[in-house]
Amino acid sequence: MRSIILFLCIVLMNLNISAQNNNQGMYWPKGQAFPTFSLPADTLDAVWVEYRNDKSEEGVMFSALQGLVNKTKPSILLIRTSGPESKVWPQHLKLNLREYREDNKWEVVKKYRNSIKGVVLYSVDKSPHYRNLATTVAGLRNALPVTRAEYEQLQKRGMKFQVLADLTSLAYTTPEDIYLYMYNTYWGACSKRMLVHHRAVPYIRDIAVAAKAAVIWLDPRNIPERNVLRLYLRDMTAGEGIILGWWPEERSGIGIGTEYGISTVPADFYENATVYAGMDHIIHLPVVPKKPELENKIYLALFLSDGDNIQYCQNALAKLWLNPERGIIPINWTISPALSDLGPGLLNYYYKTATPNDFFASGPSGLGYSLLYDAHNYKWNNTGGKAFEEYLKLTQRYLEKSGLRVITVWDEINQGQMDAYATHCRYLYGVTQQDWERQIGKIPSYNSQHRLAFLPNYPCYANGPDVFVRMNRDTVAHFEGKKPVFLTAQGTSWRMGPDSMVILKEKLDAISPGNIVICRGDHFFALYNEANGLDFNLTLSSKMKITSSETGTHADYAADGTASADRTWVSSATGNKWIQFDFAKPYRINRIVIRHAGKINGMNENYKLKSFVVETSEDGRKWEKAFEQTNNQMNTTDSDIKPTSARYVRLAINDKKDVAIADMEIYGSVLQE
Repeated sequence: MRSIILFLCIVLMNLNISAQNNNQGMYWPKGQAFPTFSLPADTLDAVWVEYRNDKSEEGVMFSALQGLVNKTKPSILLIRTSGPESKVWPQHLKLNLREYREDNKWEVVKKYRNSIKGVVLYSVDKSPHYRNLATTVAGLRNALPVTRAEYEQLQKRGMKFQVLADLTSLAYTTPEDIYLYMYNTYWGACSKRMLVHHRAVPYIRDIAVAAKAAVIWLDPRNIPERNVLRLYLRDMTAGEGIILGWWPEERSGIGIGTEYGISTVPADFYENATVYAGMDHIIHLPVVPKKPELENKIYLALFLSDGDNIQYCQNALAKLWLNPERGIIPINWTISPALSDLGPGLLNYYYKTATPNDFFASGPSGLGYSLLYDAHNYKWNNTGGKAFEEYLKLTQRYLEKSGLRVITVWDEINQGQMDAYATHCRYLYGVTQQDWERQIGKIPSYNSQHRLAFLPNYPCYANGPDVFVRMNRDTVAHFEGKKPVFLTAQGTSWRMGPDSMVILKEKLDAISPGNIVICRGDHFFALYNEANGLDFNLTLSSKMKITSSETGTHADYAADGTASADRTWVSSATGNKWIQFDFAKPYRINRIVIRHAGKINGMNENYKLKSFVVETSEDGRKWEKAFEQTNNQMNTTDSDIKPTSARYVRLAINDKKDVAIADMEIYGSVLQE
């Protein structure tokens, strides 16, 4: 009973801590990719805004107002008059709305006039890029960007704001001249941690204004524009700076950021960032089902594309998620690790409603879209080095934060980069690569450090089941059942969904009856590593048994694949404290991972395990010390140990106080006969 009470106290205490941390206004600590915001107001002022060309300047103004107000307390939400889907997430997240339409929406400006220091006057007559310049200046000055039309509307309603900057007299007409002026005049005062690369429509201008980020739109294919863009990118730091938005052309834009180790989080149509970045930031990871036992079958992992784009996660994925056939066939949904900051409520919604057949993976190539090798243009954008390693370190933090164990690399990767992923992204189970240009022969499969496999998506970005069947028919038809075969593939989410996966399974079964196993990404890479003598997480095994000293929760919580507070192992206060794993047969054990109580998993750090010993045994009676830790301060213990043959692993806890273990993983490989 005491342990149950303790468990509830740990969870409730951290709910309270989370609420406190989310009521401090905008929060952007070092090491955090994007700013987060306080919890939204009990009732949000929802303003209906038209995004038509003749109304877009009004939308720009309201988006900037949203940023000015919401950086203190998220209170304004924008609803597109042409998009009823704008209300989907308020409904999912149970947000209360007070709606303002055409006849009274200007009252919202009046309501929050104390948050406004003045206006920045601009015109789009010479160039639409003045919208971005005005938005940038408005964020720095706590002002509203307005054209003469909006300024007159404000004055008509008795709001006589001072003009803090008048950009209408500027004579620049080209993008490179306008953004060079911005660079020389305003960039020095802007945040270098986030660059918003954005077109004319409002959308993510709210977070740009709140964070004092520069808003630009330059085309790297145009030499003068590319030269100005490089000025901005050179001032940003790999591992700290990120581009939010999109590009005039995908590969040139993503590529130039990748050169500097700076990724792009696609977000061109992401709405209400300052509201959805203000939800509870504790991510509740779904429970991981145990993997099937390895057999001589054809194992297939199917990934759906475009989850790197957070507007896809907000819009198209939400529609696919309602498909009644979801959950029948395992699907690997790509989703953005950036949602940990920019939309934790969205991420938790998907995790909470996921079935055991829904697995989540990161899109290219980690936290944000990076394009290491451009297979379409035969060009390396980044071949490795310090900037790339800093990007990977940031990626590792966000993979663990969001619980994503597999990523897709676009397009190819060299051996040094593979080793860098294995070194700096130890949370990963596996990596898939795009196989764009080699439709006759696949990109080879690789592994790094005897554990991290790199396998080709063949096909990648397929638009239907028939493409996969055509490209893999011979492999499937000639399968002899003497050893397992492993295939990965990617389908475009704009053309494929859960019903496509059901059709694909039926087509493959018709070619090779009883031999097709479509599986989750974590299971797939564990099975692949097991079959190839590589290291894998043994706690995924269905034959593993966990026992422990007295606990008021469940012994299985010590290794259920989720490091969430509501599924944590809690010790008893009396007697010896321990957790023991029995893997049913010996393996070559060589790595131990312990996820302790900490903010990343919503647990109170006072219950963090400080002193412990990890022991191994072949028979469960004679034990050998494999690893010892005293005065632990880390949230995660991830240690390679001397390889040893063992069937049993035991965590012996030396702390006298109560402790909580969020999750444990034990890695090893099959013993060679």
